[in-house]
Amino acid sequence: MEPQTPVGKLFMVGPIYAKRLAKLGIQTAEDFIYHFPFRYDDYSLVSPISRVQPGETVTIKAEVLSVKNEYTKHGKKLQKAQVSDGTKTIEVVWFNQPFLVKTIKVGEWYNFSGKADWFARQVVIVSPEYEKLPISNTIHTGRLVPVYPETYGISSKWLRSRIAPLLNLVVPKIPDFLPEEMKLKYHLPNLGQALQKIHFPESKKEAEEAKARLAFDELFLIQLASLKRKGDWQKKSLANKFYVDQEKILNFLNNLPFQLTSAQRRCVREILADLALEKPMNRLLEGDVGSGKTVVAAIAIYAAYLNGFKSALMAPTEILASQHFQTLSQLLSSFGVKISLVTSSKKPKDKEPTPDVWVGTHALLYQKLDFGNLSLVIIDEQHRFGVEQRAKLAKSGEAPHVLTMTATPIPRTIALTLYGDLDLSVIDEMPPGRMKVKTWVVPPVKREAAYEWIRKHVKNTDEQAFIVCPLIEESETLKSVKAVTVELEGLSKKVFPDLRLGLLHGRLKSKEKDEVVEKFRQGNLDILVSTPVVEVGIDIPQATIMMIEAAERFGLAQLHQLRGRVGRGKKESYCLLFTETPIGRPLQRLKAMEKSHIGMELAEIDFKIRGPGEIYGTAQHGFPDLRVASFTDLELIQKTRQAAEETVGKLSKFPVLQEKLKQFTQASIAPN
Repeated sequence: MEPQTPVGKLFMVGPIYAKRLAKLGIQTAEDFIYHFPFRYDDYSLVSPISRVQPGETVTIKAEVLSVKNEYTKHGKKLQKAQVSDGTKTIEVVWFNQPFLVKTIKVGEWYNFSGKADWFARQVVIVSPEYEKLPISNTIHTGRLVPVYPETYGISSKWLRSRIAPLLNLVVPKIPDFLPEEMKLKYHLPNLGQALQKIHFPESKKEAEEAKARLAFDELFLIQLASLKRKGDWQKKSLANKFYVDQEKILNFLNNLPFQLTSAQRRCVREILADLALEKPMNRLLEGDVGSGKTVVAAIAIYAAYLNGFKSALMAPTEILASQHFQTLSQLLSSFGVKISLVTSSKKPKDKEPTPDVWVGTHALLYQKLDFGNLSLVIIDEQHRFGVEQRAKLAKSGEAPHVLTMTATPIPRTIALTLYGDLDLSVIDEMPPGRMKVKTWVVPPVKREAAYEWIRKHVKNTDEQAFIVCPLIEESETLKSVKAVTVELEGLSKKVFPDLRLGLLHGRLKSKEKDEVVEKFRQGNLDILVSTPVVEVGIDIPQATIMMIEAAERFGLAQLHQLRGRVGRGKKESYCLLFTETPIGRPLQRLKAMEKSHIGMELAEIDFKIRGPGEIYGTAQHGFPDLRVASFTDLELIQKTRQAAEETVGKLSKFPVLQEKLKQFTQASIAPN
């Protein structure tokens, strides 16, 4: 059996289970091995029945004297077994598992692992794991028992019984890719050892040692891939050399209708310095919503235009692409720069003259466009594109300058780990005159009062409000979460029958989205009910209220971006965070929004509490899904960074590592 053997061909799996396993990302025998437990049940205390105490988690070895189904007063079925080990007899109880009376045989010996507790005035073992004896290596009882991420029809017990036999067959065929000297230097066990021990450790210490090795692997490969990309990029020759005309750039800045902040000026200097170099720029520009990233990008585009070169700006949504098109047109048209918008719904006309700047969604990659001498590529919200999509705009041996932008506040540790191939520029101040948006967490008891307050603000005034809900349609599993279509109906009939409401979500056709946004912009709607699609790209100066339903379901970084949709005009603006869980950690997180208005600060708070996958919402963002490691482990991040820096220049000496890096890179560039 090979590591790449499909799971459907494995013993006792078959096509039905293969489909279920695919939901867990398990498609090959090796994927099975890399499906790690997230915790262990400690059943290592083996005790004679005579010494079992209520409240203990124990394993007993006992003979089954009887087993039967019984009904409770309320008609529920429970299973009872009398078992004895010679020192004493005890009852074992399960609930709603009638098949057990046929599975567990009278006269046979079993291990039973579980919690001892009071039941019907006697001490019993409640719902234990069981395993028939004699057996040389127990996997469900009498040890640290792994508990795995599960899905419908796939239990941890089922996973254990399939993974255990695979370990000896597959693990010896998975090559250990870390060089020997690295394992010695960082005190790491062999890969085979770590893979065996993470599943079935003999002690907590063994489990920790296995985790340490596998966490090192994850972060090391991310860092190494990132450094290799940087090295490969720097080897590319520059498509077109820029001459930066300081005088004309200064004239452009003096003609802006506002003054740049000192942070914007610093970022402009860093970008122009890159553009003047012989090697292609690869820089990440990070800044809060409304901090003025687009004007910084416009200056870089103007520098390209002065050299007679073309630029392209790619954004993840049509709304954001249209917003960039309008902003760039306002800033650059009077200087003679021709700009064209390309989205799936807006294709360029054949006879249209070739523009100086293409602005669009990823449709830019798939339309047959004559990019000509494309020398500057700007990618907005870059983690929303797969690496492959980003590379497509810069695919030739001769590379353009690349500037990527994000309003998602990424803690520095993540930025340096994930984007180690990019130089970092941060706009860490807001333009003067931007008022702070007053933010309140609203408990359920104050909902009606909050609705009345919103009505006063938007009825017969020029103010408008957003109401954001997490889902598009009512979900069977998340009934308590306001779905936007259901919410619109309730709000327009019961809460705001006297106001004009509109609906915006990602499943609307582009034309419909544009019409709704335009209606809102023109002041023909009082309230826009939306999914988080409004998070980026909608600039409505008269919108002063952002109300967010089920706010605890969003990361703070995302809430901060949603809040950034208001407070863009001259009037005082507000953000109301509605929550159904007004206690404990969710409330503590949301309260941070009342105090802090700095994206980076909020990201760091959420990062410490929830981890990156939760902060950014894994469904739509391309952050890697770490199985063992954590982006909050600064010590390990530094260690793996050092190891990657020591290795990247001599990769050719380690062919097994080279091959592993190739597989890792291919797996991570799928467009998401």
